[in-house]
Amino acid sequence: MRDPHEVIHEELSQSYHLEDELGSGGMAVVYLARDRKHDRRVAIKVIRPELLTSIAPKRFAREVRITARLQHPHIVPLLESGMAGELPYYVTPYVEGESLRERIQQRGRLPVEEALQIARDVASALHYAHEQGIVHRDIKPENILIANEQAVVMDFGIARVFEGADETTLTESGSVVGTITYMSPEQLTAARKIDGRTDIYSLGCVLYEMLAGWPPFLGAAPGDVIRKQIFERPEPLPTKVPAAVRQAVMSALAKRPADRPQSVAEFVTALEAGATPESPVQGIRRYVTPGTATIAVLSLIVLAVFLLWLLG
Repeated sequence: MRDPHEVIHEELSQSYHLEDELGSGGMAVVYLARDRKHDRRVAIKVIRPELLTSIAPKRFAREVRITARLQHPHIVPLLESGMAGELPYYVTPYVEGESLRERIQQRGRLPVEEALQIARDVASALHYAHEQGIVHRDIKPENILIANEQAVVMDFGIARVFEGADETTLTESGSVVGTITYMSPEQLTAARKIDGRTDIYSLGCVLYEMLAGWPPFLGAAPGDVIRKQIFERPEPLPTKVPAAVRQAVMSALAKRPADRPQSVAEFVTALEAGATPESPVQGIRRYVTPGTATIAVLSLIVLAVFLLWLLG
């Protein structure tokens, strides 16, 4: 198989000059390039060649279609897409800045107002996406970029399109995808009904991490994190965080979707007004996290059958 860098360089050299590899994931590789026509830096995402015979090309094509539909100041837009040889690719602007993951790693706990502004920007993007019938399903610090103190959301690779009762999943039936540190209980248990409230839970996890310096649920192994996401409440946020914010975050982390804010707008209102009563929390032992492992399939979750009444 030809290297994606070689393919992009040969097939797209008239339009783009490749500069560097920005990163890679399970499905694709992202390169930094310069758009020759407009003299601007862009990011080119190209599928891994070894995945061409899997479900990945179909998911990649749907990611392109979803991203093309979304035009919002806090969502990284699509500029172009096509085929480089036999490899599908798409192009987005290169966001000059850093990811939220990098900011948290460098600075730890963020000031409350800074964390809230990032959360507002992400909430604005999610509110718009939900209005378009799209659930992101992978909100995490790595998928939030910050430039000029503005946050933008990227990577709709595992998004779900829902239109009333007609839902279309971008993954194989019965599979669970995402990042376990930020996944809602219903997402972890592959519940049939997944809607915008799963993004509210994930945003609650991200905001908790910005305010506390660590995610709400840590574990020595992925199974520990899964168990806590499903069964336990996180430790209370620091008392320096305003009560209204603490209340809103805890409401977003409710196990039952029906107990969370029912829309992103409602969550933002709760953050600013503290309308949601504070939920009781129980202290749990903290472990060293093994990292935010991204999983493709979870077929077994300990005692998950007992949670069906939570997710009905």
